[in-house]
Amino acid sequence: MRFKIILEEDEEVGGFIASCPGLPGCFSQGDTVEEAIENIKEAIQACLESLAEDDLQECIGKSLDFL
Repeated sequence: MRFKIILEEDEEVGGFIASCPGLPGCFSQGDTVEEAIENIKEAIQACLESLAEDDLQECIGKSLDFL
């Protein structure tokens, strides 16, 4: 699966900020471009795992009707 990422230089603190527009709230940072990219990959993975867990919890929470 591929996700678009946005890299921005952090002019105030230094380093780079990375975000994934396809996953609202998914951000990371790094001292170098390479580090920021690796960190956002990990953040994307964590976001996807969290979303999968939320979906599972939602399914478990619903009552099942049998015909």
